[in-house]
Amino acid sequence: MKEPKFTQHPTEIFGHPYVIKDPVVQAKREEQFCPFLNGECKKPRKSEPDVKIGVCTVGYKGDFLKKITPIIICPHRFEVPIVYNTIEELYYGNLPDSHRIEWVSEVSCGVAGSIDFVAAKMKGERIEDFLCVEFQTAGTTGTPWQAVLDFKQTGSFQQKTYKYGINWANQYIKTMMQQVYKKGMVIESWGKKIVFVMQDIGLAYIQSATDAQDLHEVRDNDAIHFCTFRTVWNEDSKTWQLEFDQQVSTDTKGIQKILAGAHKDKFPTINEFENNINRRLKLKLKGI
Repeated sequence: MKEPKFTQHPTEIFGHPYVIKDPVVQAKREEQFCPFLNGECKKPRKSEPDVKIGVCTVGYKGDFLKKITPIIICPHRFEVPIVYNTIEELYYGNLPDSHRIEWVSEVSCGVAGSIDFVAAKMKGERIEDFLCVEFQTAGTTGTPWQAVLDFKQTGSFQQKTYKYGINWANQYIKTMMQQVYKKGMVIESWGKKIVFVMQDIGLAYIQSATDAQDLHEVRDNDAIHFCTFRTVWNEDSKTWQLEFDQQVSTDTKGIQKILAGAHKDKFPTINEFENNINRRLKLKLKGI
């Protein structure tokens, strides 16, 4: 099956592409079952906690993207073997038989909050090394809930596009980078590493909107790493699958530049800003 064409609407509902509607999948959707968690979806409606939203990805095209893309909006979408296996291979390689990797979740990091996951390198019951791992996704402005309702009630979407957006700045700059910096400071002081797993489009946004010049090809002595995955349609399984994209890294000084905003080359000139003031003044005179 070729990749389905889609517009601005949910592309995966309760773990399955919207075009898959066989009885088994529909029954799982009725149960609000998430295949990535192997249990009930954890994204409730605020007004109805027992009702789960069930949207894993949504179709959207940002200004910096070439085409409309399935945008991951639920972190549990990353809880698949390829993500865990890729992290283990990249950071631990082939382990001797005497060692193993144990994954644990929600580990307290004191003043820095909790770490989503830790991949601990174990020898027997002793921790020889560890790697902190965080999952970061996009978030929506507005909600795709009406699209979900339409899909539930009619089996299809009733609008060509639905009124939601992607809050790139809030998720990837304001929220994520504050966490990167706060947790990175602690982990850098230990001489360890933290890896932020995200979709390729998240890194593309950061690089388009901030001074990300200190993000470079991965270096072992950097404390802060980003590991990106892209969504790729698999014709045989009829699913969007995650595929490793790239690694980049930096230190806390590099994160400070990102938090400071765009590179100075992208700053507006004073004349451009004064033109904007004049434009607003003209609108004010017209009562707009």
